[in-house]
Amino acid sequence: MKIAINYPDAHVGSDGHVSDHDAGSTLVRRLLRIFPGSLLIGDVPRSCVGFAVRPLELVDPAEHVVVNMAALESMSIWRALARSGREPRVMNFVWKNTSSITHPVERAAVALSCALFPTFANSERTAGEVHEIVDRWTIPALAEKADVAWVNLGIRLDHVLPRRDADVPVVLYPAIYLSERKQPQVFLDVVERLARRTPLRVEARLHESHLASETAMRLSLRDWAWVGPLTATREDYWAALARTTAFLATATEESYGLEYIEALVAGAVGVLPDRPWARAILPTSYPFLYRTTAEAEAMLYRAVTEPDACRREADVAAGGSFAQWLRARHSDDQFDAAVVDQVERWFGA
Repeated sequence: MKIAINYPDAHVGSDGHVSDHDAGSTLVRRLLRIFPGSLLIGDVPRSCVGFAVRPLELVDPAEHVVVNMAALESMSIWRALARSGREPRVMNFVWKNTSSITHPVERAAVALSCALFPTFANSERTAGEVHEIVDRWTIPALAEKADVAWVNLGIRLDHVLPRRDADVPVVLYPAIYLSERKQPQVFLDVVERLARRTPLRVEARLHESHLASETAMRLSLRDWAWVGPLTATREDYWAALARTTAFLATATEESYGLEYIEALVAGAVGVLPDRPWARAILPTSYPFLYRTTAEAEAMLYRAVTEPDACRREADVAAGGSFAQWLRARHSDDQFDAAVVDQVERWFGA
């Protein structure tokens, strides 16, 4: 059994590697590592480093299971492969909030896709959303047969570098997009007030599509802020996290929260909204969950002026070591094993 990955936004650079550092591209690289010799579905056939790019019409359904990262496309993938006369094997990999899909046609199509094809979700919260949309938008005969599995994505723990505290505390904007769901204006309002009270440096590393946005321009005009492109390599990314003092999360919803967990494991003090998605990734009594922007500012002030004391409080909330608590629950080793097991369970060895 071989794997063919469908991620329409994947970009392969001239060096033969999947480029970009968005969450989807990161997950494609992870799947390629977990399933060596996989195919990446693309327009033009190409040999790459450790994998090949092939158009969908060149994917053999007798040999390949399609891991589809765009659930809207599962039915069209199935129809295209079924023309061979063989039974296609397709599974969804849902790694985004289904609540972000608002158009009724798209919601119904995703619901039908997740009812018809086995679906692997990137967290318990996402799996719950999948069940909810299937129950609401399909008929009971389909909904009751939906096969949904999940595991937390986890992170590459071996990438974490030793801490190197900066001379001026660094506050990270913990996302690469300035979309409405991330509430960047809330972040900007809080750090702007905080910058009047204490020295700090805000860093925002953004996807190129958001670098020229109005919000990015406004932030870059502050003399205490740096706005730039994503780091060139994963090594540079983890080196930057190693000197990050704190971050302020402002998103209304997250399917998992990969960027936040990476920053927390690197030793940054995380100030997060008191929302179910944040509580799902943190100890029950985590001390830096805010309900108002005033609370966010007060917590972030402590995070940049007393980071060591804040880390000790997080340790207490975790029952000893917050770093070890995170490592035990958010290692990508668990994800790797779980996705392999599910593929074998659904489609055979």
